Amino acid sequence: MSGWWQWAPQQGIHERGFAVVGIGRFGIAVCRQLIQNGADVLAVDSSARAIEELRQLEPSIEARVVDCTDEESVREAGILEMGTVVVGISEPIEASITTTLIAKDSDGSQVKQVIARATSDLHEKMLKRVGADRVVFPSKMQGERLGLELVRPNLMERLELDDQTCIDEIKVPDQFVGHSLRDLNLRKNYLVNVLAAGPTKALTVNPPAAYVLERGHVLVVMGLINDLQKLPKT
Repeated sequence: MSGWWQWAPQQGIHERGFAVVGIGRFGIAVCRQLIQNGADVLAVDSSARAIEELRQLEPSIEARVVDCTDEESVREAGILEMGTVVVGISEPIEASITTTLIAKDSDGSQVKQVIARATSDLHEKMLKRVGADRVVFPSKMQGERLGLELVRPNLMERLELDDQTCIDEIKVPDQFVGHSLRDLNLRKNYLVNVLAAGPTKALTVNPPAAYVLERGHVLVVMGLINDLQKLPKT
């Protein structure tokens, strides 16, 4: 696997705390994936209708109507206390730029990374200039994939076999380093099958039980999505 999922989010003060600003189709997809993976999510939008529609889809989510171009409103909403802010606003462009700037530069902000959605190359350039750590285009990365990436920073690539089963390529979690596959017994303890292990460019397919996992190596595992999500994330 080539691993298009190679960027990993920084660890913030609220490492499982995420604010999603802008609740359109992209923002909803991010929220749902984060929630499904047990993350703490604060969803905000300037539209009361958008917030109400989200609450109908995800009744348990914390969602608020907020003018995210106003610094005090952003602060009062708790957005600046989150480790990661996803700016999913598409229009107007100045709203996404202002929101990004507020999240990154406000006094006392605890935001460690801002991931912003862009609609053009110029928009991308402007977002980066005001401090966006990463800019994504919905046509290149759907909100669902972004949400999954944020809660599983060691996931490098996923191949979906059907609605329930996947093959994941992950960086070897810290707690697996130095242990053999026999010791870990991933089939018994996590209900996943190991397909390959080793350095990215020199994987050992169907590795023996005595194979010892090393730091910086990768694991290719297959199983049900729910079981794969239970693997250590760092």
